Amino acid sequence: MKALRFSSFGDLAGQLHVEEVPTPVPGPEDVLVKVHAASLNPSDWKNVLGQYKKTVLPRTPGQDFAGVVVAGDKEMIGQEIWATGGDVGFTRDGSHAEYVVIPKKAARPKPKNLSFIEAACVGRTYLTAYVGLMEKAQLQDGETVLVTGASGGVGSSVAKLAKTKSARVIGVDLQAPDPETARRLGIDLALGSRTDDIPARVKQFTQGRGVNVAFDCVGGPLFEVSLNTLAPGGRQVNIVSVGERRVSFDLVDFFFRRLSLFGLSTLSFDSVASADILDKLRPVFEQGKLTAPDIARTCSIDEAVEAYREGAGGAARGKIVIVFPH
Repeated sequence: MKALRFSSFGDLAGQLHVEEVPTPVPGPEDVLVKVHAASLNPSDWKNVLGQYKKTVLPRTPGQDFAGVVVAGDKEMIGQEIWATGGDVGFTRDGSHAEYVVIPKKAARPKPKNLSFIEAACVGRTYLTAYVGLMEKAQLQDGETVLVTGASGGVGSSVAKLAKTKSARVIGVDLQAPDPETARRLGIDLALGSRTDDIPARVKQFTQGRGVNVAFDCVGGPLFEVSLNTLAPGGRQVNIVSVGERRVSFDLVDFFFRRLSLFGLSTLSFDSVASADILDKLRPVFEQGKLTAPDIARTCSIDEAVEAYREGAGGAARGKIVIVFPH
């Protein structure tokens, strides 16, 4: 089978190659999945660049995918599934290959109304949004949410997920999302970090109260800005820091306003733990309340190295998806 492989960390073009490798054989508690579509995430190219210590080499990268079970548990053969996991592509071979082996407990039915390509784009973005918004921040019905990086994969998923709780959503990007994008994502107030005084605009929008939850998908320069938009008792989730890793804030103000700060990395969720969350999301997708992230383009496995370089360079506006013939 064809698979994307790397044997050492470093430059994407230098370390990442498409190779012919043996089709893996599932163990007694595993299934073999024929991959129909697999999307790219920032964690995939960061993995090749050597930013994760847990990766075991050599390795096939790729976390998110959708496909059909073709071997393993006989009762599961033929099932259309979706999957992801913090182990997939790191300590076990990943989805950027024609076939992948995963624990059978990690292979869950994909939403019936999503294509393989759409289902392959959901994993890490919605997993991060769900854990941060619902489990960490414990968003309540009718609360107000601010999300930075609102047009990105995680940010847009946060906005859509917040709408399932009837939340008001403030979306922040470098440039304010255009009216059509804001409408599609459920953003009630679109702001640009280069042009708007975000705390002042939020205060005006919330009649001086502030937001209940800030989901910061940017960090760095927007960390303290996001913190300053919170109402007393507000909660902030951080998943990354663009640029400067160290941030500062007024600690006295922080504890007087009784704020909570949550750090989150979903790489700690293996494929089985991730599958449990995908199961919670599946009916919401099937009800039409959630939609897949935007798709920039599709490519073949032979074009995957260039797709990695495009994603890492920030040129793609949406998900790049590797599609396999079937």
